[in-house]
Parts: sequence; C-alpha cells; structure tokens
Amino acid sequence: MEFIDIHQFWAWVMIISNAVAGVWALAAHRSPSFRQRSLWWLTAFAQVTVAVQAILGVLVLNVDGREVDQLHVVYGFVALASVGILYSYQQQLEHWRFLLYGCGGLFLMGMGLRGVFL
Repeated sequence: MEFIDIHQFWAWVMIISNAVAGVWALAAHRSPSFRQRSLWWLTAFAQVTVAVQAILGVLVLNVDGREVDQLHVVYGFVALASVGILYSYQQQLEHWRFLLYGCGGLFLMGMGLRGVFL
C-alpha cells in the first residue's frame, strides 16, 4: 500500500469528521442541550486529522515521488493554518466559541472537498 492510498482514505476521514463536528458545534450554538464534552473530543480529533492529512500529503510527495497540482498543496496548507487560527481565536471569541468551531469545521470540510475534487 502506498501513501497515496492512505492519503485518499484519510481525506474522507478528515472531511466527514470536520463536517460532523462543525454541524454539532453549530447546533450547540443554538441549543445548550448539544453542549457536551464529547463535542470537544470530536472537534479535537477532527482537527488532528487535518495535521495527519498534511503529513500524509508530504509523504506522498517525498516518498512516493508523486507530483500534484500546486492548488492541492495550497488547500492543504490553508486547512492546516486554519486549525491554528481557530485555536488562537478561541479565547477572544469565548461567547461565540460554538459558532467559531462550527463554521471552522465546515470550512475545513470544504477545504478537504476542494482538495479531493480538484
């Protein structure tokens, strides 16, 4: 199995986990009954999948020796940088944290979809 196969599979793990975390966080923004500790565990997992996906992408380029469209690399970099930006704003946007992570999760899902269907 080559890294490209793992990278392609993990892309869907990243997309789906960020979609679910994003929708759940938006629901938690609207209704306190959705505000559970497990939301933050899922959000953390979903954001770690972005870092794993970026590492797998680097392995595809360097170990498998594949060439990809540069826009694909840009989407990966933007997704990875977005995780850091989301984390850095969580204290400043304490009252809007669920909305921040909801929109952020859906944005990361979108970056993943753009990368897959590029």
